[in-house]
Amino acid sequence: MSGTLFLCATPIGNLGDMTPRVVETLRAVDLIAAEDTRNSIKLLNHFEIHTSMTSYHEYNKVEKAKDLVAQMLDGKDVALITDAGTPAISDPGEVLVQMCQEAGICVTSLPGAAACITALTLSGLSTRRFCFEGFLPADKKEKKEILEDLKNESRTIILYEAPHHLVRTLEELYEALGDRKMTLCRELTKKFEEVVPTTIYDARVIFESKEPKGEYVLVIEGKSLSEQRREKAQEWQNISIEEHMKIYEEQGLDNKESMKRVAKDRGISKREVYKYVIEKGVK
Repeated sequence: MSGTLFLCATPIGNLGDMTPRVVETLRAVDLIAAEDTRNSIKLLNHFEIHTSMTSYHEYNKVEKAKDLVAQMLDGKDVALITDAGTPAISDPGEVLVQMCQEAGICVTSLPGAAACITALTLSGLSTRRFCFEGFLPADKKEKKEILEDLKNESRTIILYEAPHHLVRTLEELYEALGDRKMTLCRELTKKFEEVVPTTIYDARVIFESKEPKGEYVLVIEGKSLSEQRREKAQEWQNISIEEHMKIYEEQGLDNKESMKRVAKDRGISKREVYKYVIEKGVK
């Protein structure tokens, strides 16, 4: 029988967040694949875990995954850990998971800390619907496309950012999204944890006189549905009610339903649309 891949969440700061189940599993598996063995050895030593480690990171994720899959097909159990948090979230673990699934290897997750969820719950912003973008791409064209998509995102947005890129990212967010409520989270679960409810604009002002330090999670308010409707209504003002009616009639809707849709789109009453239709003799 083949072995199992265990996705083991590790603390994002406070070592007390390490679960007993993860400790037990890391001691029991045949091999631990770690994003950075130099960093992870400190964690393993703290919990007196003596299992052998191997590196698995962004630059060897494909070739190393093949090797790990081969070992699991031979019956070995492998645990995957990242530097901090849950594997496969903003790290190459997803590649290994995909390969294991394709090879018929059992994959199971041992839940624990995740910076994105921790920040979301602390943000004071809506948690009912949210999207996670991780780190924005370095490629300028790709980043521009993502920011364009986020412009109309109504869900709460979660981003990661390194300190040396934070100011530039805030400027790009302000340019793309305008001013929005935002919560800046830093050093989560650590001694100097900082959670700052602010706005994109005010955050830019903060770092005009303060150097960003530590890894940041940015939780940003989504565009409100009422704001989206207002913008859409303004777009419809660029065409006449008659042209607007024709759009729906060409879709096969009758006159009554077309008037109803036009009124809703433009944020006006059906009576106003009906009056226009009568006065202009729209058919």
